[in-house]
Amino acid sequence: MTSTQPNLVQAPADPAAERLRRWRLVLGGEADGTGCALSGRDAAMDGALAALYRGAEPGGGQSRSGSRSAGLGGSAPQVARWLGDIREYFPTSVVQLMQQDAITRLGLDRLLLEPEMLEAVEPDVHLVGTLLSLKHALPETTRETARAVVGKVVAELERRLADRTRSTLGGALDRSAKVNRPRHSDIDWGRTIRANLKNYLPEHRTVVPERLVGYARAQRAVRKDVILCIDQSGSMAASVVHSAVFGAVLASMHSLDTRLVVFDTSVVDLTEQLTDPVDVLFATQLGGGTDINRALAYCQSKITRPSETIVVLISDLYEGGIRNEMLKRVAAMKASGVQFIALLALSDEGAPAYDHAHAAALAALGAPAFACTPDAFPEVMAAAIEKRPLPVPAGH
Repeated sequence: MTSTQPNLVQAPADPAAERLRRWRLVLGGEADGTGCALSGRDAAMDGALAALYRGAEPGGGQSRSGSRSAGLGGSAPQVARWLGDIREYFPTSVVQLMQQDAITRLGLDRLLLEPEMLEAVEPDVHLVGTLLSLKHALPETTRETARAVVGKVVAELERRLADRTRSTLGGALDRSAKVNRPRHSDIDWGRTIRANLKNYLPEHRTVVPERLVGYARAQRAVRKDVILCIDQSGSMAASVVHSAVFGAVLASMHSLDTRLVVFDTSVVDLTEQLTDPVDVLFATQLGGGTDINRALAYCQSKITRPSETIVVLISDLYEGGIRNEMLKRVAAMKASGVQFIALLALSDEGAPAYDHAHAAALAALGAPAFACTPDAFPEVMAAAIEKRPLPVPAGH
Protein backbone atom coordinates (compact mmCIF):
# COMPACT_ATOMS: atom_id res chain seq x y z
CA MET A 1 0.00 0.00 0.00
CA THR A 2 1.51 3.30 -1.02
CA SER A 3 0.70 6.84 0.07
CA THR A 4 -0.15 7.89 -3.47
CA GLN A 5 -3.51 6.11 -3.61
CA PRO A 6 -5.61 8.91 -5.20
CA ASN A 7 -9.14 7.92 -4.10
CA LEU A 8 -11.48 5.13 -3.13
CA VAL A 9 -12.35 4.04 -6.64
CA GLN A 10 -8.91 3.27 -8.10
CA ALA A 11 -8.25 -0.42 -7.41
CA PRO A 12 -4.74 -1.59 -6.54
CA ALA A 13 -3.12 -4.59 -8.17
CA ASP A 14 -4.16 -6.85 -5.28
CA PRO A 15 -7.99 -7.05 -4.97
CA ALA A 16 -7.75 -8.65 -1.52
CA ALA A 17 -5.64 -5.77 -0.24
CA GLU A 18 -8.15 -3.29 -1.65
CA ARG A 19 -11.00 -5.02 0.18
CA LEU A 20 -9.04 -4.81 3.46
CA ARG A 21 -8.28 -1.16 2.83
CA ARG A 22 -11.94 -0.34 2.23
CA TRP A 23 -13.03 -2.21 5.36
CA ARG A 24 -10.36 -0.39 7.37
CA LEU A 25 -11.69 2.98 6.13
CA VAL A 26 -15.26 1.97 6.90
CA LEU A 27 -14.63 0.50 10.35
CA GLY A 28 -12.07 3.00 11.60
CA GLY A 29 -9.12 2.72 13.94
CA GLU A 30 -10.74 0.00 16.05
CA ALA A 31 -10.61 -2.37 13.07
CA ASP A 32 -7.37 -4.07 14.14
CA GLY A 33 -8.55 -7.34 12.64
CA THR A 34 -8.05 -6.06 9.10
CA GLY A 35 -4.28 -5.92 9.55
CA CYS A 36 -4.28 -2.93 7.22
CA ALA A 37 -2.28 0.15 8.15
CA LEU A 38 -3.11 3.46 6.51
CA SER A 39 -0.67 6.14 5.48
CA GLY A 40 -0.54 9.28 3.42
CA ARG A 41 -3.78 10.22 1.69
CA ASP A 42 -5.63 7.19 3.07
CA ALA A 43 -4.74 8.22 6.62
CA ALA A 44 -5.98 11.76 5.92
CA MET A 45 -9.25 10.41 4.53
CA ASP A 46 -9.62 8.22 7.61
CA GLY A 47 -9.09 11.24 9.83
CA ALA A 48 -11.82 13.21 8.02
CA LEU A 49 -14.25 10.32 8.45
CA ALA A 50 -13.28 9.79 12.09
CA ALA A 51 -13.89 13.45 12.93
CA LEU A 52 -17.52 13.05 11.92
CA TYR A 53 -18.53 9.44 12.52
CA ARG A 54 -16.40 7.94 15.31
CA GLY A 55 -17.34 9.11 18.75
CA ALA A 56 -17.00 12.86 18.34
CA GLU A 57 -18.96 15.19 20.58
CA PRO A 58 -20.40 18.47 19.28
CA GLY A 59 -18.16 20.53 21.53
CA GLY A 60 -14.85 18.83 20.83
CA GLY A 61 -12.75 15.74 21.12
CA GLN A 62 -14.03 14.00 24.24
CA SER A 63 -16.29 10.98 23.87
CA ARG A 64 -19.07 10.18 26.34
CA SER A 65 -16.81 7.60 27.95
CA GLY A 66 -14.27 10.33 28.70
CA SER A 67 -11.57 8.91 26.41
CA ARG A 68 -9.89 10.99 23.76
CA SER A 69 -11.56 10.78 20.35
CA ALA A 70 -11.61 12.47 16.98
CA GLY A 71 -13.88 15.44 16.44
CA LEU A 72 -14.35 18.79 14.74
CA GLY A 73 -14.29 20.68 18.00
CA GLY A 74 -15.69 24.17 18.39
CA SER A 75 -12.97 25.93 16.42
CA ALA A 76 -14.05 27.60 13.19
CA PRO A 77 -10.58 27.30 11.59
CA GLN A 78 -10.52 23.60 12.44
CA VAL A 79 -13.94 23.09 10.85
CA ALA A 80 -12.88 25.10 7.79
CA ARG A 81 -9.87 22.81 7.34
CA TRP A 82 -12.13 19.75 7.68
CA LEU A 83 -14.53 21.11 5.06
CA GLY A 84 -11.60 21.68 2.73
CA ASP A 85 -10.29 18.16 3.36
CA ILE A 86 -13.52 16.39 2.53
CA ARG A 87 -13.86 18.39 -0.69
CA GLU A 88 -10.38 17.21 -1.66
CA TYR A 89 -10.84 13.54 -0.77
CA PHE A 90 -14.44 12.78 -1.75
CA PRO A 91 -16.81 13.41 -4.70
CA THR A 92 -19.38 16.19 -4.44
CA SER A 93 -22.32 13.89 -3.65
CA VAL A 94 -20.40 12.41 -0.68
CA VAL A 95 -19.27 15.86 0.47
CA GLN A 96 -22.88 17.07 0.57
CA LEU A 97 -23.93 14.01 2.58
CA MET A 98 -21.08 14.49 5.08
CA GLN A 99 -21.94 18.19 5.47
CA GLN A 100 -25.57 17.27 6.16
CA ASP A 101 -24.46 14.72 8.76
CA ALA A 102 -22.13 17.27 10.35
CA ILE A 103 -25.01 19.72 10.73
CA THR A 104 -27.20 17.16 12.51
CA ARG A 105 -24.50 15.29 14.49
CA LEU A 106 -21.98 17.95 15.43
CA GLY A 107 -23.87 21.22 15.52
CA LEU A 108 -22.19 22.62 12.42
CA ASP A 109 -25.21 24.88 11.98
CA ARG A 110 -23.84 27.14 14.73
CA LEU A 111 -20.67 27.72 12.75
CA LEU A 112 -22.58 28.45 9.54
CA LEU A 113 -23.29 31.84 11.07
CA GLU A 114 -19.72 32.79 10.11
CA PRO A 115 -18.94 33.92 6.51
CA GLU A 116 -15.73 31.83 6.38
CA MET A 117 -17.74 28.67 6.99
CA LEU A 118 -20.24 29.43 4.24
CA GLU A 119 -17.43 30.05 1.78
CA ALA A 120 -15.95 26.63 2.61
CA VAL A 121 -19.07 24.47 2.24
CA GLU A 122 -20.36 22.74 -0.89
CA PRO A 123 -23.79 24.31 -1.60
CA ASP A 124 -26.77 21.98 -1.97
CA VAL A 125 -30.51 21.90 -1.32
CA HIS A 126 -30.10 20.64 2.26
CA LEU A 127 -27.63 23.40 3.11
CA VAL A 128 -30.13 25.94 1.75
CA GLY A 129 -32.78 24.49 4.04
CA THR A 130 -30.45 24.87 7.03
CA LEU A 131 -29.60 28.47 6.13
CA LEU A 132 -33.28 29.36 5.73
CA SER A 133 -34.04 27.93 9.16
CA LEU A 134 -31.17 30.04 10.59
CA LYS A 135 -31.92 33.22 8.66
CA HIS A 136 -33.16 35.21 11.66
CA ALA A 137 -29.97 34.36 13.54
CA LEU A 138 -27.62 35.31 10.69
CA PRO A 139 -25.40 38.26 11.61
CA GLU A 140 -25.19 41.15 9.16
CA THR A 141 -21.72 40.08 8.01
CA THR A 142 -23.03 36.67 6.98
CA ARG A 143 -26.33 37.52 5.26
CA GLU A 144 -24.90 38.44 1.86
CA THR A 145 -22.74 35.31 1.84
CA ALA A 146 -25.76 33.19 2.77
CA ARG A 147 -27.80 34.79 -0.01
CA ALA A 148 -25.01 34.05 -2.50
CA VAL A 149 -24.95 30.39 -1.41
CA VAL A 150 -28.73 30.11 -1.82
CA GLY A 151 -28.54 31.88 -5.18
CA LYS A 152 -25.92 29.44 -6.43
CA VAL A 153 -28.11 26.43 -5.61
CA VAL A 154 -31.20 28.06 -7.13
CA ALA A 155 -29.32 28.92 -10.32
CA GLU A 156 -28.12 25.32 -10.66
CA LEU A 157 -31.66 23.99 -10.18
CA GLU A 158 -32.99 26.41 -12.79
CA ARG A 159 -30.36 25.27 -15.29
CA ARG A 160 -31.33 21.67 -14.65
CA LEU A 161 -35.11 22.05 -14.67
CA ALA A 162 -36.31 25.20 -16.44
CA ASP A 163 -35.98 24.35 -20.15
CA ARG A 164 -37.47 20.88 -19.78
CA THR A 165 -40.36 22.22 -17.72
CA ARG A 166 -41.22 24.93 -20.26
CA SER A 167 -40.96 22.47 -23.16
CA THR A 168 -43.09 19.78 -21.48
CA LEU A 169 -45.80 22.17 -20.29
CA GLY A 170 -45.80 24.15 -23.53
CA GLY A 171 -46.60 20.96 -25.43
CA ALA A 172 -49.31 20.03 -22.95
CA LEU A 173 -50.91 23.48 -23.28
CA ASP A 174 -50.89 23.12 -27.07
CA ARG A 175 -52.52 19.71 -26.96
CA SER A 176 -55.11 20.81 -24.41
CA ALA A 177 -56.46 23.49 -26.78
CA LYS A 178 -58.53 21.22 -29.08
CA VAL A 179 -60.11 22.49 -32.30
CA ASN A 180 -62.46 20.71 -34.70
CA ARG A 181 -61.04 22.14 -37.92
CA PRO A 182 -57.29 22.09 -37.35
CA ARG A 183 -54.63 22.88 -39.85
CA HIS A 184 -52.85 19.83 -41.24
CA SER A 185 -49.81 20.40 -39.00
CA ASP A 186 -52.08 20.66 -35.95
CA ILE A 187 -54.06 17.42 -36.45
CA ASP A 188 -53.96 15.08 -33.47
CA TRP A 189 -53.84 11.84 -35.42
CA GLY A 190 -54.35 9.58 -32.43
CA ARG A 191 -57.61 11.25 -31.41
CA THR A 192 -58.70 11.62 -35.05
CA ILE A 193 -58.32 7.88 -35.71
CA ARG A 194 -60.16 6.96 -32.52
CA ALA A 195 -63.00 9.37 -33.36
CA ASN A 196 -63.44 7.83 -36.83
CA LEU A 197 -63.01 4.09 -36.21
CA LYS A 198 -66.65 3.58 -37.21
CA ASN A 199 -65.62 4.71 -40.69
CA TYR A 200 -63.03 1.97 -41.15
CA LEU A 201 -63.08 0.45 -44.69
CA PRO A 202 -61.74 -3.12 -44.49
CA GLU A 203 -61.33 -3.49 -48.23
CA HIS A 204 -59.06 -0.48 -48.32
CA ARG A 205 -57.60 -1.02 -44.85
CA THR A 206 -58.09 2.62 -44.03
CA VAL A 207 -60.16 4.98 -41.91
CA VAL A 208 -62.17 7.76 -43.55
CA PRO A 209 -61.69 10.81 -41.27
CA GLU A 210 -65.08 12.54 -41.42
CA ARG A 211 -64.14 14.57 -38.33
CA LEU A 212 -60.65 15.92 -37.71
CA VAL A 213 -59.50 16.41 -34.14
CA GLY A 214 -56.57 18.67 -33.41
CA TYR A 215 -55.11 21.25 -31.11
CA ALA A 216 -54.47 24.92 -31.57
CA ARG A 217 -51.09 26.40 -30.83
CA ALA A 218 -51.16 28.04 -27.44
CA GLN A 219 -51.37 31.79 -27.73
CA ARG A 220 -50.25 34.37 -25.20
CA ALA A 221 -53.67 34.35 -23.53
CA VAL A 222 -53.75 32.62 -20.14
CA ARG A 223 -55.05 29.07 -20.55
CA LYS A 224 -54.52 27.60 -17.06
CA ASP A 225 -54.39 28.92 -13.52
CA VAL A 226 -51.89 27.18 -11.22
CA ILE A 227 -51.81 27.50 -7.43
CA LEU A 228 -48.81 26.02 -5.62
CA CYS A 229 -49.70 25.56 -1.93
CA ILE A 230 -46.51 24.75 -0.01
CA ASP A 231 -46.16 23.40 3.52
CA GLN A 232 -43.17 25.20 5.08
CA SER A 233 -42.79 22.98 8.14
CA GLY A 234 -39.20 21.99 8.87
CA SER A 235 -39.41 18.53 7.31
CA MET A 236 -40.40 20.05 3.96
CA ALA A 237 -37.27 22.19 3.47
CA ALA A 238 -36.07 20.53 0.23
CA SER A 239 -39.61 20.67 -1.19
CA VAL A 240 -39.82 24.40 -0.42
CA VAL A 241 -36.58 25.03 -2.32
CA HIS A 242 -37.71 23.11 -5.41
CA SER A 243 -41.18 24.67 -5.26
CA ALA A 244 -39.72 28.18 -5.33
CA VAL A 245 -37.73 27.32 -8.44
CA PHE A 246 -40.68 25.70 -10.21
CA GLY A 247 -42.92 28.59 -9.18
CA ALA A 248 -40.57 31.04 -10.89
CA VAL A 249 -40.39 28.89 -14.02
CA LEU A 250 -44.17 28.51 -14.26
CA ALA A 251 -44.66 32.23 -13.64
CA SER A 252 -42.45 32.96 -16.65
CA MET A 253 -44.88 31.13 -18.98
CA HIS A 254 -47.48 33.48 -20.46
CA SER A 255 -50.11 30.75 -20.82
CA LEU A 256 -50.08 30.09 -17.07
CA ASP A 257 -51.25 32.34 -14.26
CA THR A 258 -49.22 31.06 -11.32
CA ARG A 259 -49.75 31.77 -7.63
CA LEU A 260 -47.43 30.56 -4.86
CA VAL A 261 -48.75 30.25 -1.30
CA VAL A 262 -46.73 29.02 1.70
CA PHE A 263 -48.20 28.09 5.03
CA ASP A 264 -47.65 26.78 8.55
CA THR A 265 -50.36 27.89 10.98
CA SER A 266 -50.58 31.12 8.97
CA VAL A 267 -50.79 31.66 5.21
CA VAL A 268 -48.51 33.91 3.14
CA ASP A 269 -49.02 34.67 -0.55
CA LEU A 270 -45.62 35.12 -2.22
CA THR A 271 -46.88 35.49 -5.79
CA GLU A 272 -45.50 39.03 -6.16
CA GLN A 273 -41.97 37.74 -5.46
CA LEU A 274 -42.02 34.90 -7.99
CA THR A 275 -39.68 36.70 -10.38
CA ASP A 276 -36.85 35.95 -7.94
CA PRO A 277 -36.95 32.51 -6.26
CA VAL A 278 -34.20 33.59 -3.84
CA ASP A 279 -36.51 36.32 -2.56
CA VAL A 280 -39.26 33.71 -2.21
CA LEU A 281 -37.02 31.43 -0.16
CA PHE A 282 -35.89 34.17 2.22
CA ALA A 283 -39.54 35.11 2.72
CA THR A 284 -40.41 31.61 3.95
CA GLN A 285 -40.32 30.59 7.60
CA LEU A 286 -39.30 26.96 7.97
CA GLY A 287 -40.64 25.21 11.05
CA GLY A 288 -43.72 25.71 13.17
CA GLY A 289 -47.13 24.07 13.04
CA THR A 290 -49.37 23.16 10.12
CA ASP A 291 -52.90 24.24 9.18
CA ILE A 292 -53.65 22.75 5.76
CA ASN A 293 -57.35 23.56 6.00
CA ARG A 294 -56.62 27.27 6.45
CA ALA A 295 -54.19 27.26 3.51
CA LEU A 296 -56.67 25.50 1.22
CA ALA A 297 -59.40 27.93 2.27
CA TYR A 298 -57.20 30.79 1.07
CA CYS A 299 -56.39 29.00 -2.20
CA GLN A 300 -60.08 28.23 -2.73
CA SER A 301 -60.89 31.93 -2.39
CA LYS A 302 -58.53 32.71 -5.29
CA ILE A 303 -60.12 30.28 -7.77
CA THR A 304 -62.14 32.07 -10.47
CA ARG A 305 -62.05 29.46 -13.26
CA PRO A 306 -62.40 26.05 -11.58
CA SER A 307 -62.32 23.97 -14.76
CA GLU A 308 -59.07 25.68 -15.83
CA THR A 309 -57.37 25.63 -12.40
CA ILE A 310 -54.72 23.26 -11.03
CA VAL A 311 -54.09 23.29 -7.28
CA VAL A 312 -50.87 21.58 -6.15
CA LEU A 313 -50.67 20.87 -2.41
CA ILE A 314 -47.15 19.91 -1.32
CA SER A 315 -47.26 18.68 2.27
CA ASP A 316 -46.54 15.71 4.54
CA LEU A 317 -50.27 16.00 5.46
CA TYR A 318 -49.76 16.27 9.23
CA GLU A 319 -52.79 18.49 9.78
CA GLY A 320 -52.96 20.73 12.84
CA GLY A 321 -56.20 22.32 11.67
CA ILE A 322 -59.64 20.83 11.10
CA ARG A 323 -59.23 17.51 9.29
CA ASN A 324 -62.82 17.08 8.09
CA GLU A 325 -62.96 20.64 6.79
CA MET A 326 -59.73 20.10 4.87
CA LEU A 327 -61.17 17.03 3.15
CA LYS A 328 -64.45 18.83 2.43
CA ARG A 329 -62.52 21.63 0.71
CA VAL A 330 -60.64 19.17 -1.48
CA ALA A 331 -63.89 17.41 -2.39
CA ALA A 332 -65.57 20.75 -3.20
CA MET A 333 -62.69 21.87 -5.40
CA LYS A 334 -62.68 18.62 -7.33
CA ALA A 335 -66.47 18.71 -7.73
CA SER A 336 -66.19 22.19 -9.24
CA GLY A 337 -63.72 20.96 -11.86
CA VAL A 338 -60.40 21.86 -10.22
CA GLN A 339 -57.48 19.54 -10.94
CA PHE A 340 -56.12 18.77 -7.45
CA ILE A 341 -52.64 17.30 -6.96
CA ALA A 342 -51.31 16.19 -3.55
CA LEU A 343 -47.54 15.71 -3.33
CA LEU A 344 -45.98 14.34 -0.15
CA ALA A 345 -42.65 15.80 -1.21
CA LEU A 346 -41.04 17.53 -4.18
CA SER A 347 -37.46 16.35 -3.76
CA ASP A 348 -34.97 13.70 -4.85
CA GLU A 349 -35.16 11.88 -1.50
CA GLY A 350 -38.70 10.48 -1.87
CA ALA A 351 -41.51 10.69 0.66
CA PRO A 352 -40.67 11.72 4.22
CA ALA A 353 -42.74 10.56 7.17
CA TYR A 354 -46.33 11.53 6.38
CA ASP A 355 -49.88 11.09 7.66
CA HIS A 356 -51.04 7.84 6.06
CA ALA A 357 -54.66 8.30 7.17
CA HIS A 358 -54.92 11.67 5.43
CA ALA A 359 -53.19 10.29 2.34
CA ALA A 360 -55.73 7.46 2.18
CA ALA A 361 -58.61 9.90 2.65
CA LEU A 362 -57.37 12.05 -0.23
CA ALA A 363 -56.97 8.98 -2.44
CA ALA A 364 -60.59 8.07 -1.68
CA LEU A 365 -61.55 11.51 -3.03
CA GLY A 366 -59.69 10.81 -6.26
CA ALA A 367 -56.57 12.75 -5.26
CA PRO A 368 -53.81 10.20 -4.60
CA ALA A 369 -50.94 11.60 -2.53
CA PHE A 370 -47.46 10.63 -3.67
CA ALA A 371 -43.87 11.84 -3.55
CA CYS A 372 -42.50 13.39 -6.72
CA THR A 373 -38.94 14.05 -7.84
CA PRO A 374 -38.12 17.40 -9.47
CA ASP A 375 -37.38 15.60 -12.75
CA ALA A 376 -40.86 14.01 -12.74
CA PHE A 377 -42.77 17.18 -11.79
CA PRO A 378 -43.11 18.57 -15.36
CA GLU A 379 -44.84 15.39 -16.52
CA VAL A 380 -47.17 15.46 -13.51
CA MET A 381 -48.15 19.03 -14.39
CA ALA A 382 -48.52 18.16 -18.07
CA ALA A 383 -50.93 15.35 -17.19
CA ALA A 384 -52.98 17.76 -15.07
CA ILE A 385 -53.09 20.35 -17.85
CA GLU A 386 -54.34 17.75 -20.32
CA LYS A 387 -56.74 16.29 -17.73
CA ARG A 388 -55.35 12.80 -18.13
CA PRO A 389 -54.44 10.37 -15.31
CA LEU A 390 -51.49 11.49 -13.22
CA PRO A 391 -48.31 9.37 -13.48
CA VAL A 392 -48.57 8.08 -9.91
CA PRO A 393 -45.64 5.80 -8.93
CA ALA A 394 -46.45 2.17 -8.22
CA GLY A 395 -47.44 1.50 -4.63
CA HIS A 396 -49.38 4.73 -4.11
